[in-house]
Amino acid sequence: MAVYILKRILSLIPVLFIVSLVIFFIVHFTPGDPASYILGNEATVEQVNELREQMGLNDPIPEQYLHWLGGVLRGDLGTSYFMKQPVLTSIIDHVAPTFSLAVFAQIIAIVIAIPLGILAAIKRGTMTDQSVMFLSLIGMAIPSFLLALFLVLLFGVHLGWLPVAGYQTLQKGLWNHLQFLILPAISLGAIQAALISRMTRSSMLEVLNTDYIKMARAKGTKEITVICQHALKNAFLPILTVIGQTFGALVTGAVVTETIFNIPGIGQLIINSIERRDYAIIQGIVLFVTLIYVCLNLIIDLMYGFIDPRVRLQQRK
Repeated sequence: MAVYILKRILSLIPVLFIVSLVIFFIVHFTPGDPASYILGNEATVEQVNELREQMGLNDPIPEQYLHWLGGVLRGDLGTSYFMKQPVLTSIIDHVAPTFSLAVFAQIIAIVIAIPLGILAAIKRGTMTDQSVMFLSLIGMAIPSFLLALFLVLLFGVHLGWLPVAGYQTLQKGLWNHLQFLILPAISLGAIQAALISRMTRSSMLEVLNTDYIKMARAKGTKEITVICQHALKNAFLPILTVIGQTFGALVTGAVVTETIFNIPGIGQLIINSIERRDYAIIQGIVLFVTLIYVCLNLIIDLMYGFIDPRVRLQQRK
């Protein structure tokens, strides 16, 4: 197992290198200049060139990349042009709201999706099954930002039950923290719930038709035991894969939702950085996002072995 983990960690190096190379050159060849943004429209060409020289933007692009890559290898992602602080510090300051939102949305998605997926598999072909699949299609079809605006209008404006925007840290109380995340978490979790419920149904249907499930039922085993201990356990690997992928999407894809609800997370940070052409922040966030994805995939692979011992046996061969 240790050798397997080491191999997976080493395999991350070329992935991160390629991502760093691609994002660096895309950002630097995209129209826009941070020096011009900082000085404003009334700045002269000489002033802009002088600031670019101070920022190192007049150096050849390959030289800039090697300088930045050397800093990354030392744990230094650079310094923000506008916030005048290390990129890593900026990311850490904004990651907590995004992580809280992603975890809450994922909990909502799992609590809704897995029971509905199991119910649809058990009631295959019935009105219940068709209703669950219809709801999942609606969840996948409605954009998260449109659902977010509808939730704001209904629960925030008309009913006044929940705040329409803002964020409170966990230190100010659990309810104060959660009430600002309920609406954005529902708008994000709806799509993920649709994906997870469909995968749960599909995976459960495959397992429910196997011989050992039929044998368990023939022996008189309680249906709840058959479903939870036998069927769900053996059907859970594909579901776990989707859960991991959707959680990565929640962490990295909440840009629009965070903007709508004015949540100071990673999404809002990258939107502001793109508007300002803050190269260092954009590059640092993309590397951070990539690292989250690859680490999630590694964690999911390791969890396979705990859920299904046959996975560990296959890795040893």
